[in-house]
Amino acid sequence: MYTQLAEQLADWHGPGAWILLVPLVWIAVVVLVIALLRRTVWRRRGACGFGAGAPGGAEHPLAVLGRRYAEGDIDAEEYRAKRAVLTEPTRDVPRGGGAT
Repeated sequence: MYTQLAEQLADWHGPGAWILLVPLVWIAVVVLVIALLRRTVWRRRGACGFGAGAPGGAEHPLAVLGRRYAEGDIDAEEYRAKRAVLTEPTRDVPRGGGAT
């Protein structure tokens, strides 16, 4: 019985060393997706800190505000007040209707 099992195991070669490449392929896919998102969607929203990447060279308002604060054009109190205004959530007002 032992010799029969040993013969079966000797004939089985397994998946081979290529199985180690599967995690590398998934890592490459994740890296490519993140790179694609950084270059497109996140850059448009300014979520990656690349506010100056907008078409036409227009800077994101928060980037301009941060630059002005860093250069000393505005003080900390004015910076905080303007940043609060720029980052406050906007309310979606329903169109075409008032109170009934």
